[in-house]
Amino acid sequence: MAPMLRLYNTLTGTKDVFAPIEPGNVRMYACGPTVYDAAHIGNARPIVVFDLLFRLLRHLYGPGHVTYARNVTDVDDKINARAAERGITIRELTDGTLAQFHRDIRDLGVLMPEDVNRPGEPPRFVEPRATDHIREMCAMIEGLVKAGHAYVAADHVLFDVPSMPDYGRLSGRPLDEMEAGARVEVAPYKRSPLDFVLWKPSKPGEPSWDSPAGIAVPGRPGWHIECSAMSAKHLGETFDIHAGGIDLIFPHHENEVAQSRCCFGTPVMANWWLHNGFLQVEGEKMSKSLGNFITIRDVLEDWPGEVVRLNMLKTHYRQPIDWTVRGLEESSRMLERWYAAVGDAAPAAEAPPSVLEPLLDDLNTAAALAEIHRLDDPARLKAGANLLGLLGQTASARAEASVQAAGIDVARVEGLIAERKAARAAKDWAASDRARDALTALGVAVKDNKDGTTTWSVAR
Repeated sequence: MAPMLRLYNTLTGTKDVFAPIEPGNVRMYACGPTVYDAAHIGNARPIVVFDLLFRLLRHLYGPGHVTYARNVTDVDDKINARAAERGITIRELTDGTLAQFHRDIRDLGVLMPEDVNRPGEPPRFVEPRATDHIREMCAMIEGLVKAGHAYVAADHVLFDVPSMPDYGRLSGRPLDEMEAGARVEVAPYKRSPLDFVLWKPSKPGEPSWDSPAGIAVPGRPGWHIECSAMSAKHLGETFDIHAGGIDLIFPHHENEVAQSRCCFGTPVMANWWLHNGFLQVEGEKMSKSLGNFITIRDVLEDWPGEVVRLNMLKTHYRQPIDWTVRGLEESSRMLERWYAAVGDAAPAAEAPPSVLEPLLDDLNTAAALAEIHRLDDPARLKAGANLLGLLGQTASARAEASVQAAGIDVARVEGLIAERKAARAAKDWAASDRARDALTALGVAVKDNKDGTTTWSVAR
């Protein structure tokens, strides 16, 4: 029996004990990237946070009993505009942007489908693309029209929001309040200002498919329908956990709930809804106008991915996070201390209960990291950090990688260290200082140990 996991549920507003719909078959969905441009550091937060949840669920229930779907939006107005701006095809844009996204998040220690799926076994991690699921979207749209929850107007298909009495339950917004806010710009073909697009006609040069619901002109799906269709195909009409950023609660997740429940006649779409908090940079909202818009790749050019991951996990996922250079420096020092403490030790067979316990309390990563600090056994320290996706390298492999990345001449470094040692033995302090200055110029930090040995590392 798995230990008791408690997760905060946006749907209920309470922290509840998690239990999967089917014992031994945990199903989880997270909203992934819209691949029109390089992902910013705020986009990395849900990817890292829900990667941790995926790891924890696999730890609790077993790798063969957890299925994770993280979608890719590759049909969107922003994608169309950016491809036209660059003079390339939409597929070239989305393929290239997705490849960059994959490189970025892999550097952050995020598990990928190829890391967990095994030949001959059902896939446990899928990354569905919207354009590969148009047929499923059209089938859902047809079902919603037939059930009286959607209608055709001006070659569009729209969801009829008033047809769902408890629309707004997830976000907690009253219908009259939402309707007042929606009247700013209302399309003339809408029955209600709250109604949202399920399908729309494509403009010249835009991606297009045969339209559902008897519409003669080709078109393309609205944003919200894709997640309903993909989650249903890969996880079922009702599943355990739906996750994403807090900015997606309304309207995206609210509309997903409406589509899925009204199409399938189910009381819920997902039993648990998890949302991570916003990210700001140095105390300010991130925006291009403020000049503090930072992509994941920008950060990775200055900091190792493991430092970025740790920095992301120091703040509880539901709280706002302030992304600062000072925080990254602190995370870097923390990792250095841990790597020095574990050396080349193998992780213990089991994660320490002291680290696991706070994670079972709604992913309390701050408390889990504090417990890792208290561990003095290298094997247990490494096992605890591994549970959070940290300390994945041996100290020697990490040092070798940093040396290679820095392009340092190892023979030259070791020769200078020998020169310095000989100069110090002869009390030739000037020669010793010259050797140390030469090492500094090579980008090397030297440490004299209590046992008389000298070690070195790549200086930051």
